[in-house]
Amino acid sequence: MSPRRSVAEALGTRAAILDRSVAIASVEGLEGLTIGRLAAELGMSKSGVLGHFGSKETLQLAVLDRAGQIFRAEVWEPALPAAPGLARLRVLCEAWISYLERGVFPGGCFFVAAAHEFDGRPGAVRDAVEARFDAWRGRLAKETRRAVAAGELPAGTDPDQVVFELLGAVMALNHALQLHGDHRAAAHARHAVRARLGA
Repeated sequence: MSPRRSVAEALGTRAAILDRSVAIASVEGLEGLTIGRLAAELGMSKSGVLGHFGSKETLQLAVLDRAGQIFRAEVWEPALPAAPGLARLRVLCEAWISYLERGVFPGGCFFVAAAHEFDGRPGAVRDAVEARFDAWRGRLAKETRRAVAAGELPAGTDPDQVVFELLGAVMALNHALQLHGDHRAAAHARHAVRARLGA
């Protein structure tokens, strides 16, 4: 076996472990990941799974990174062609709502679930979840500030308040879909976004 093929196979195996881990953690939480379960589901040895990550915490952090890549592709990248400011903010919110509506992760928003699981538990995983929320809030706030500077939103608009309300609407949507199976909730979320950002 050539070194190049060996590296490619190792990367492919790692990707398969992460994709299965994301699906499990989306529904059962990051603590629901066990090396034994992953090994059994993927037809690998426990040492084979562990060899790619070294520890459960390292696996959890890698799963967060993989979920972040999926979120970026689903929510951020579709908004990149839009003009910075209000237009991009509207596209971001629509992509964000659509991501939940389409069930990209079987358990709803991966990061909302991870935040509930780890918000009161100090450590590297909690810090990583918080950092992702901080980065997302910062991105929304940046586009809001651009919209205010361009006169697309009223002067004096508080970007932090706008972000708080947008997060609230989308988290309420996630809750309604996951707990109640209420598929009308996406329309309510879109209405809330329009009310905040304008039609």
